[in-house]
Amino acid sequence: MPVIECRLRGDIAQARLSVRTGERAWLIVSQVDAMTLQAPPPAGDPEVLLEETRRHWAEWDRLYTYEGPYQAQVRISARVLKLLTFGPTGALVAAPTASLPELVGGARNWDYRFCWLRDSALVLRALMAVGYHEAAMDFFRWLEELCQGECDAIQIMYRIDGGRDLPEQELEHLEGYRGSQPVRIGNAAAQQKQLDAYGHVLDAVLVCHEGMRMSLSSGLRHVLARLADEAAAHWREPDQGFWESRGPPQHFVSSKLMCWVALDRAVRLAATAALEGNVDGWRAERDAVRQAILEHGYDARAQAFTQAFGSAELDASALLIPLVGFLPAGDERMANTVESIRHRLMNHGLVYRYGGNDGVAGGEAALAMCSFWMVDNLALQARVDEACMLFEHIVSFSSDLGLLSEEIDPLTGQLLGNYPQGFTHLALIESALAIGAAQRRQMRGAQE
Repeated sequence: MPVIECRLRGDIAQARLSVRTGERAWLIVSQVDAMTLQAPPPAGDPEVLLEETRRHWAEWDRLYTYEGPYQAQVRISARVLKLLTFGPTGALVAAPTASLPELVGGARNWDYRFCWLRDSALVLRALMAVGYHEAAMDFFRWLEELCQGECDAIQIMYRIDGGRDLPEQELEHLEGYRGSQPVRIGNAAAQQKQLDAYGHVLDAVLVCHEGMRMSLSSGLRHVLARLADEAAAHWREPDQGFWESRGPPQHFVSSKLMCWVALDRAVRLAATAALEGNVDGWRAERDAVRQAILEHGYDARAQAFTQAFGSAELDASALLIPLVGFLPAGDERMANTVESIRHRLMNHGLVYRYGGNDGVAGGEAALAMCSFWMVDNLALQARVDEACMLFEHIVSFSSDLGLLSEEIDPLTGQLLGNYPQGFTHLALIESALAIGAAQRRQMRGAQE
């Protein structure tokens, strides 16, 4: 019988286990009830639970349909996204960790153990593209239940149980990872105005509707119409943007862009999925947003779509412009933007998300997702070899388990920020799909 030695050191339990060759031992971790100080009963026979787990994952793997380049990396990333899903509700967390620093010793240490509507919508697109349709249905059911009776107060993020209270706290008694303080739990960004969330949700619904002929329930149609109305009513206002800036609100180009997406997808869903609402108003506001972006979002001196109206700062979120269909990748303004970002935000093959002050002290590493967006743009520009080289460069920083974090230090290759990061792994899947599509276009062109 295995022997366990357990010692308490402050609030931490430490144990040493001795086993002989061929022996098996099980570790059961449970949370003690704060009121009764009683641990819950064991969940069942560990051997049976292990077999059930293996069977579940085998069944889930059989749903995988992706056939294209970088199969191994795509499969791992799909599994990561599945593991970030809370089974009882279908909510998806951005990452399973909190307060891992974006730069060692820095102050950019955030809690990502929550469900962002934006992140979840992007994850669903990626999962659906490789065969996992049920994940989309689970999330949309969660979204519909979440918004029943409270559409006037939709937040950008929630707890996995649908709770709305995410107070941000600094745990001063903790040293932090490699001395990176403060250690934070909760996230004050939950109360920010971020106008881009509307577009991400409506875009995900359109992709799911078109890709798997998903019919929209009356409850979900009500939620989506409300989101479109919100985008139409508020797109002219400043907000905190895609990156949750803690500086003054601005007229972020990415926020305007995703409001355009929200209204465009609402109009299209009205035509194909019986979405009811002020369709003429959505169409008129969609065209107005487009005009505003083209007039005020592109800076001829910077040779790029910039971070915000009236700003010359670059922002990697401009790489989304051709990905959401606002302009073709070959448009001169977009081509200029890609080159400007390559020259000013790229370092050793990795892309920083923006320049300028965002209201938080200290620096950060390159954002892996932005680097994958560059891959997508190169693929859309038919620069397939460059896209493949950059993709392989990014994934070369993966851990031995194939996992990637939020950020990567271009100089040391160190994985930084919360880990593993859903944003990064969904972007990896999207980039593999983009490269595969570009290769097929290249092949067809060669045969003609």
